[in-house]
Amino acid sequence: MATILLADDDAAVRDLVRRALSADGHTVHVTQDGLEALDYINANGSSVDLLVTDVDMPQLDGISLAERALTAKSNLAVVLMSGFSDQLERAAKLRARRLLSIEKPFTLEQIKQVVRAVLS
Repeated sequence: MATILLADDDAAVRDLVRRALSADGHTVHVTQDGLEALDYINANGSSVDLLVTDVDMPQLDGISLAERALTAKSNLAVVLMSGFSDQLERAAKLRARRLLSIEKPFTLEQIKQVVRAVLS
């Protein structure tokens, strides 16, 4: 199973996604914004397999976070979560080999399926 870094400023979403992915056997570390997530990656990047991040967050949005995280770890898998499809279009410039996105709202089964797909 994978080590996942989850970044979302919505505590309810963070908790639900963390529980769903943990139930699938993954180790999930949670952060509440992009800067906290970037600090975690800079300190622990070698142990992180997947970044699951909300796109719309204060301080550092999820796409900017993904760009910086991929600079630190080029083989990092990324899942972007957003309630706005136009935000996901901005992600087209990311140079991640393993990048998927999911639109909010989503079911717990849908996020688990996306994570399984990006990790396979």
